[in-house]
Amino acid sequence: MRVFTTGMPRLFWFCLLFLTVTVAACKLDKPTDRNRISFKSVAGVNYIEVKRRFGDGLSVSKYGYGLTPSWKLSFYSDDSAKVFSPDANAFLGFHVTLDHDSLFHVARAWFRAKKITKDSLVLQVMKVQSKVIYLDKSQVFLTLYSDKYIRDVLHTVPQALMAKTRADTLFIKHRVAQVNTNPDSGFIATNSPVFISRTPLATVKKIEVKASVMNNYDNYDLPKYDITIKNKYKNFSYPELVVVIDYKGKINYLYSMWALPDGGNETIKVILDNYVKTYFNITPGNTFGINHNSYAYINLKGVLED
Repeated sequence: MRVFTTGMPRLFWFCLLFLTVTVAACKLDKPTDRNRISFKSVAGVNYIEVKRRFGDGLSVSKYGYGLTPSWKLSFYSDDSAKVFSPDANAFLGFHVTLDHDSLFHVARAWFRAKKITKDSLVLQVMKVQSKVIYLDKSQVFLTLYSDKYIRDVLHTVPQALMAKTRADTLFIKHRVAQVNTNPDSGFIATNSPVFISRTPLATVKKIEVKASVMNNYDNYDLPKYDITIKNKYKNFSYPELVVVIDYKGKINYLYSMWALPDGGNETIKVILDNYVKTYFNITPGNTFGINHNSYAYINLKGVLED
């Protein structure tokens, strides 16, 4: 027996399937001329990013993901551009690929152009994997102004345009009030906690995560610290311990990302209480200058004293 016996049910289910697939993710097909943009009218204009926002207009999320303007670029033509590289401290040349629906690719990132003028660009950062656009993860928007517009029209400097907004500050104050009342809760601090050793028996190294336009809002990870303790008892290693460092600098151990032997959690708490809290001065993390509970990873290692 065939399920679709008339034309209407077949059409209905086809449309439903089409809408479901389209909403969940949009696939990048072969390039077409549909709504294809052009940078010819702005060739040679130097742009600098002055604002980066989530879809709600804020530059920080409830999880603490902070967005910082960093792009400087100029288009030579529709297929080439120069982009500033902080690592090289210089502008580097990149190929530009234009696609349909105002999409383009440059410097290993996909964007949708929302506005293109000689004064400004508004770009939406697109999350693309295997030619599929993930709309739910494409919620970051960049605003770039031309050097000439900043200098001759706004009569200011780029740094003045990058300042946090009142809405950002009010949002962070609200989040701080929420997490600081619960020792098990927190969010990623813009300025991570700082460990300073008070003894030669303990060392710490912060593992830096280099930010880019992509991981600055999606793959941003918790700060990680390698802590080594010299002791008279035994060697030990407890990697990737998830902790909350509260707004006063106190460590609250939550759990290990790795399986532990029986009694492992109790042992870790003893080490943190008797060694780490004693051997280090800990400055809490802060966002916009406000101390708050924040999450971190600790790789805890013990070595026998010589």
